[in-house]
Amino acid sequence: MYLLDANTYIQAKNFYYQLGFCPAYWNFLDQQFETGMLASIKNVYDELSDTGDDLAEWVKDRKEHFHPITSQKVQEQYIVIVNHIEALPNKSRASVNAFLDSADPWLIATAALTGEIVVTQEKLVASNSHKIKIPNICKDFNVQCINTFNMLKDLDAKFVLP
Repeated sequence: MYLLDANTYIQAKNFYYQLGFCPAYWNFLDQQFETGMLASIKNVYDELSDTGDDLAEWVKDRKEHFHPITSQKVQEQYIVIVNHIEALPNKSRASVNAFLDSADPWLIATAALTGEIVVTQEKLVASNSHKIKIPNICKDFNVQCINTFNMLKDLDAKFVLP
């Protein structure tokens, strides 16, 4: 199963799979949710539903696609990830705060416990970078992390004209 980061929805909406341009992509997400192959978490829902755009409306109609992060085990794993991030060398306080204030550590905590694959458009950065990116933290916790296009390939997505 795949857990989607907020930026997978945002970049798809803004660029290559705009809602009006490629509805097949969004239908595919719905189908994959129905088969249990992908989902996200409530924190991502919160980030996406507050924007007031057409993506927010799409997300609000699919609240069930976004799982709660209320289990004790997820909460405990989140604390482990927070402590790890706080201990990272060469990271600015602003970068640490930005990462911890997002859905990202919750997404990784969930995937670390469930074995799900995190899907993000973020890219791995050098360990001496001041930035904190999902792929780096996934790597630190042995969580598989891929981009949207690799997920689509893995799921054998086909967007064809009738």
